[in-house]
Amino acid sequence: MLQRIAEALERLAPAPQAAPDFSASAYVWDTSPDRLVPVDRVNRIPLNLLLGIDRARDTLLENTRRFAEGLPANNALLWGARGMGKSSLVKAIHGELEATGLKLVELQREDIQTVGRLLSLLRDAPHRFVLYCDDLSFSHDDAAYKSLKAVLDGGIEGRPGNVIFYATSNRRHLMPRDMIENERGSAINPAEAVEEKVSLSDRFGLWLGFHPCDQDAYLAMIRGYCDAHGLQITDDALRAEAIEWQATRGSRSGRVAWQFFTDLAGRHGIAV
Repeated sequence: MLQRIAEALERLAPAPQAAPDFSASAYVWDTSPDRLVPVDRVNRIPLNLLLGIDRARDTLLENTRRFAEGLPANNALLWGARGMGKSSLVKAIHGELEATGLKLVELQREDIQTVGRLLSLLRDAPHRFVLYCDDLSFSHDDAAYKSLKAVLDGGIEGRPGNVIFYATSNRRHLMPRDMIENERGSAINPAEAVEEKVSLSDRFGLWLGFHPCDQDAYLAMIRGYCDAHGLQITDDALRAEAIEWQATRGSRSGRVAWQFFTDLAGRHGIAV
């Protein structure tokens, strides 16, 4: 009887997890079950086409290059205006340094609490990884940020030496402003309560701000896309159409510039 019970439990037990295959250059972390899913083709824009963010581009590129070479480098938080190339920059820099063997792993915001399990898979791998989380933020009563705090800085194991963490967010402190203000106004010790909420962003050594672009930068982005893809259009025609497009959208950004160019390329029969 005991033998039959043992055999039944063996059949019910999950199969041993296979060692990750690190032959690809980019992966998405999937938690059902835990595995790294290879990405054959990363959706990205070449680094030289990301205009208007020169300082952030150069700083993050140099930080990532040092990391790829095995030198000390900082975790980075890319924060600021939506559509200004935060996530595009991370992917473009990985493409620029892909030949060094650098790997990119995307972690979804909903899976932050599993980051410890992911790092256990990466810790002993013979590669260097950029762990990347897009649109990272936390709402009221969301304790998931504590998992990330311990991993970035403060836990016993900490972040593995072969992993660096890059996050993008519209919020500099990753928390809603009203949440921080409420903590300041209602806590017994306001300073301590606020420190708890903003201490996660302090664990990023690099803070790179992205701000709304002006009209000249917006037009320069579109002209750069046109030149790169061989789309012929006069400056006057481009300016008139691009300004009309931004007016209908009510905003200017790198994302709006790319969306206009996509429409323009489609009308001119240009594949992108």
